[in-house]
Amino acid sequence: MDLVPALWTTAYSPHAPTARRLLARRLLRLRDALRALALADHTPSGGY
Repeated sequence: MDLVPALWTTAYSPHAPTARRLLARRLLRLRDALRALALADHTPSGGY
């Protein structure tokens, strides 16, 4: 997973509201999934 400082800070901060933390974690997962799909399109074996 790539480091996105603003999302990581929000996703794992104990001081952020629960809804905001869950949304930030979901965005991190979505970003990771989209990155994996993009990388799979550019490799002959479909992996990394």
